[in-house]
Amino acid sequence: MKIVVDNKIPYIRETLAKITDNVVYLPGNEIDAKSVKDADALITRTRTKCNKQLLEGSNVKFIGTATIGFDHIDTEYCKEAGITWKNCPGCNAGAVEQYVHAVLSLLEKEKGMDLANTCIGIVGVGHVGSRIMRLAERLGMKVLLNDPPRKDSGEKGFVYLETLARECDIITFHTPLIKDGKYKTFHLADRHFFESVRKRPVIINTSRGEVIDTEAILDALNKELISEAVIDVWENEPNINLELLKRVFVGTPHIAGYSADGKLNATTMTLKSLCDFFGIDMNIDLSLPEDLIKPESSMSENDILLNYNPKNDYNILLAHPEDFEKLRGNYRLRKE
Repeated sequence: MKIVVDNKIPYIRETLAKITDNVVYLPGNEIDAKSVKDADALITRTRTKCNKQLLEGSNVKFIGTATIGFDHIDTEYCKEAGITWKNCPGCNAGAVEQYVHAVLSLLEKEKGMDLANTCIGIVGVGHVGSRIMRLAERLGMKVLLNDPPRKDSGEKGFVYLETLARECDIITFHTPLIKDGKYKTFHLADRHFFESVRKRPVIINTSRGEVIDTEAILDALNKELISEAVIDVWENEPNINLELLKRVFVGTPHIAGYSADGKLNATTMTLKSLCDFFGIDMNIDLSLPEDLIKPESSMSENDILLNYNPKNDYNILLAHPEDFEKLRGNYRLRKE
């Protein structure tokens, strides 16, 4: 069996060596049709576009992406070609919660925001959004939820996006990228959305860059329709908009979900999916290195910034935006 693997996926090599001695590790954006032609499986992240151009004529039967999102996979083509794919829903939800928690603490500390008297709107209430909801409730915030697919399935407690625009002091996006159809999220936050906000909210995006229209949010910042923006995911990565980078409160190189715990979860889930597909009987039991194991006692709410402060990542990106991909690829995984 031959497996082609994105070389930035951690904690995976020892286990794959037990499965096969034919493993090829490549940078995600260098995995091409030639390298996967005789591969049986492909293990990726978001930088590898898994489409007809890459896969046609190859032996690939299985794609595992060590990510929550799967918009880099042409799922329709995979269905036609008989290629099974698996993602890792919820793998980095704790890391994104940590990131948002740190951002909220920064808003409280540097902008004087009183979280207990603040209304937060959560767009997308899946694995990540649900954790943000529980975090916000723990912090005493009023919470409004927007998730059209769940609302349409009969679940209660969801409101329209227009309600969030009207009532929220903070609006945070946690949706997958869906480019068309009833539940389209591409440019969900467009000019019309920003013109409809009423309380000059803080906008947070840790979902996908294309969920927010770059020009629209820049215009909203310049017209003071919104008070601040926190952007971890960008349109046209790694060639991000430098004007927006300079205008945001916090801007990071797509690392909100980059905790050691989240990466371990993703690698474990991907390896289990690989073994299940190929009928390999193996116990997948990975663990973090000793220096990254969580301490027994958790930090208090007031100590969150001592554990992780996203402003540090922002300052590095602001100084070297041309290194976006390098900063992301070589990111030192943090503890949750």
